[in-house]
Amino acid sequence: MDLRKHVEHHNLVRDSLLLKVRLFGLFISLWKEDFMNIIVGKNAGFCFGVKRAVDGCLCEINKDSKKIYCLGELVHNREVINNLKNNGITFVDDISKIKEKNVKLIIRAHGIDKKIYKKAHEKGIEVIDFTCPFVAKIHDIVESYKKKGYYILLVGDKHHPEIIGTSSYCGNDYAIISNEDDLEIELNKLEKKGINNLLVIVQTTFGKKKFELLEKILKERIDSKFNLVIKNTICNAASIRQME
Repeated sequence: MDLRKHVEHHNLVRDSLLLKVRLFGLFISLWKEDFMNIIVGKNAGFCFGVKRAVDGCLCEINKDSKKIYCLGELVHNREVINNLKNNGITFVDDISKIKEKNVKLIIRAHGIDKKIYKKAHEKGIEVIDFTCPFVAKIHDIVESYKKKGYYILLVGDKHHPEIIGTSSYCGNDYAIISNEDDLEIELNKLEKKGINNLLVIVQTTFGKKKFELLEKILKERIDSKFNLVIKNTICNAASIRQME
């Protein structure tokens, strides 16, 4: 009798467990069907600047036997980075970590602080520059307006490598803003300093809607005595992806 009860209990537990497993499987199946449809954007993948840098880097690997370094990760893609490492690319976060001469240094699409070019030359390092042409254009714009005496507002993330690089072309009269509070603080400072010439330029990957809001505030706050120049330098690829 005890044995029969034990068997019956065992069968009950087994059947209950199997039912739970089946129900869980059904739940997962329905959940995947209803909530896990994966939609790949039409413009997913590397943008022009990053693709150019990755392709160029692969070409450099096959050119000669020189050791190749890359300053910062070329792309936010672990598989690509590991592939480049396996093919001999060494990634460093500071040029001072490169001790050898007669080596190559890849500059990624984000661009770099312009002082690094001088350091590379002093260390005898060959620079392979894959700064995105759109980023390089921003460097030219801010340098030009700096020479004209304009104060420069860089709109973007102060920790982003593109903004760090661009700021090195601005001289001393610049500030980095990323939101309405930052903008308000800087406008108050400009009014107190009596600055009338202002260039506003934006990180290529900055949010389009966020920038449009800041642009609207600027136009409402700045009066006619200001020489205000606004350059929307958000990359087309970034804008399209944000809309998707």
